[in-house]
Amino acid sequence: MTDEGNAKTEELVTQAPGREEIHSKAVRAGKRTYFFDVKATRRNDYYLTITESKKRFNRDGKFFYEKHKLFLYKEDFDKFADSLKEIIEFIREANPQPIELDETEIAETTVSSNSPKQPVEEEKDFTNVEFEDLGEEST
Repeated sequence: MTDEGNAKTEELVTQAPGREEIHSKAVRAGKRTYFFDVKATRRNDYYLTITESKKRFNRDGKFFYEKHKLFLYKEDFDKFADSLKEIIEFIREANPQPIELDETEIAETTVSSNSPKQPVEEEKDFTNVEFEDLGEEST
């Protein structure tokens, strides 16, 4: 498993001939997991399925996985990749705000000394408490 920014990726390869699933890659991104699966048709044409999976909970507290799938066929790869790249660039240029992480993502993210500092105004909710008398014995 590798860590690419906030997303963790895991690569799986199935090499058994005649099997429908050829290659898989899982990308864990916060509360979601994306699965990129290369599959083969009966005529051995490859296609891609992209699955978004989110863990959800029923009213009784039992969990289930909510999944959404996208099927992408090789004749559409170039148009899809070009459009995806264009849209991502548009979003980054039009809305260059930093990505907000949820609590689990913050816990998983390591902060390097080169990372930008948090703005001072976010710190105003904290009370400055000094513990000067800790460790001193009373007489």
